[in-house]
Amino acid sequence: MDMQGGGMTHATIIGFDFGLKRIGVAIGNTLTHQARPLTVIAEESNDKKFAAIAALLQEWQPAMCVVGLPMHPDGEEHEMSRRCRRFANQLQGRFNLSATLVDERYSSAVLNGRRGEVLDAKAAAIILQQYFDEHP
Repeated sequence: MDMQGGGMTHATIIGFDFGLKRIGVAIGNTLTHQARPLTVIAEESNDKKFAAIAALLQEWQPAMCVVGLPMHPDGEEHEMSRRCRRFANQLQGRFNLSATLVDERYSSAVLNGRRGEVLDAKAAAIILQQYFDEHP
């Protein structure tokens, strides 16, 4: 549904909760500033993961991507932080889309630390919602 009106433009933004086994995906837009879970990518190979991402980008035509950046509670980065930065760089390089990193330290706390396919998409929505909340 296109909610564009009154000359006001809006952009779709796609959010990712990157994981080695699964990538949670959420969608939102700059008009409503509301994020919602979209899907989970659980492909084995990187080629298949990026093919699935390419299909989502083709379907939704986002203006940018948001990627959750996991960190230790004290703000120090760890191995997954580096992997998420690399993933964001790959999104930019492969799809020519800007990718903004969002501190996701508190997204898993909201989900009580549980993981799973449905929760990965919800985590992506929390990350994207955090971006919207920080960029009104």
